[in-house]
Amino acid sequence: MDIMRSKERSEDGASSVEYGLLIAGIATLIVLVVFLLGGQVVAMFGNTCDQLQAKTGGSSCARN
Repeated sequence: MDIMRSKERSEDGASSVEYGLLIAGIATLIVLVVFLLGGQVVAMFGNTCDQLQAKTGGSSCARN
């Protein structure tokens, strides 16, 4: 009985490490996507704002 309990506990620790690695991998992927596509997304929103401004005669689009 003690052998089963110790095996179960050791697997819980391994599962925690696996989940941690999975979360770290997903976070890394998100960061890479933001850095790679961030400029394109900003440009797309800027173009949309410029087109709306041209059609409606609204105020200028603020860009950082």
